[in-house]
Amino acid sequence: MASLCILGRQPAIGRAELESLYGAINLTLLGETTVMVEAEVNFGRLGSVVKMAELLDILDTTNPQKAFDYCRHSLPKYLTNLPDGKVKLGVSLYGLSMPLHKINANMLSLKKAIKTTGRSVRVIPNTESALSSAQTYHNSLASDLGFELVFIQHDAKTYLGRITHVQAIDSYTRRDRERPKRDAFNGMLPPKLAQTIINLATPAGQTITTILDPFCGTGVILQEAQLMGYAVYGTDISPKMVDFSRQNLDWLYSRYPQLSSSATISPADATSYQWTIPDTVTVACEGYLGQPIGGQNPTQEKLQDIIHDCNAVMRGFLRNIQPQLPTGTHLCIAAPAWQIGGQLHHLPVISELATLGFERISFQTTTTEDLLYRRENQQTARELLVLRTHDN
Repeated sequence: MASLCILGRQPAIGRAELESLYGAINLTLLGETTVMVEAEVNFGRLGSVVKMAELLDILDTTNPQKAFDYCRHSLPKYLTNLPDGKVKLGVSLYGLSMPLHKINANMLSLKKAIKTTGRSVRVIPNTESALSSAQTYHNSLASDLGFELVFIQHDAKTYLGRITHVQAIDSYTRRDRERPKRDAFNGMLPPKLAQTIINLATPAGQTITTILDPFCGTGVILQEAQLMGYAVYGTDISPKMVDFSRQNLDWLYSRYPQLSSSATISPADATSYQWTIPDTVTVACEGYLGQPIGGQNPTQEKLQDIIHDCNAVMRGFLRNIQPQLPTGTHLCIAAPAWQIGGQLHHLPVISELATLGFERISFQTTTTEDLLYRRENQQTARELLVLRTHDN
């Protein structure tokens, strides 16, 4: 069964995440923000896919009005398996252009078509061509009685789908903001990004039981890995951060009692520590991001000092962990990069990966240069390094 995955704010990262988990051979890119996956997709573990739809049909047109006309005649067929109750109807257009007033007029026409079947229906009006994931979530459009149609243009066709899953915004917010220990000074890793990092480190076809995070901080990657069913092994040079991770995982277990508390957390310097590493491990972490810059551009001298410090930690870590990992082990490291004055500054050690015993993995659906997680006006970005160990 084909699934239509609607990607988030940085679609290149979402494409890489899906390719890592399901393989490029099972992916068809439908424009910039949508991927069709011909595999069984575990939506709950995806960090960069905000909505997912089941494929209903492929229409030989890119005219949105013809797509609406088709749905007006086909909706009764699609509604036959819905339970009794009021239907919530929405629509999202991707790659197709239609004025908003015409979209909403067509939705009223669809509403009339549904009412002729004897069902009541509530329409979610569009303020943009596509409903946001928040609109989908808060209006329960992915529920049994929800019916959000998606029209996705690709080449000379329109892919028609029905939304079946949407990211649980409230759950992410609780895991991010209600944890007892947070550390705004050192930067807070969003849970969605933590999920993506784990997925980039766990490719399809590999048996992984344990996630190792050598820079665990407050434990965001550890908590998301536990929710995915992995055992976790976290270390951090700061005893304070180790304590924060432990308290946050205890909080997680109190909220999700079905989880196994299979966590090992201890203080350790990632540049020298000898981990006890099982063969079925992968490494997912956010490296040292350096001193926070603040709102203004630093001087060149200050920037170079920050880059030097971060680079020394990253090089020391890679040199230390490489001989401890089995050949072919995957890693995903969120490394710092800095967008200052229109120029992007990378860690120099990235050019040394091969000599340190690592291969940077390339993707068919995106470029390594696009694996840069950064919010608008944010000076410090996270460059996602997806690596594999090889013999030195």
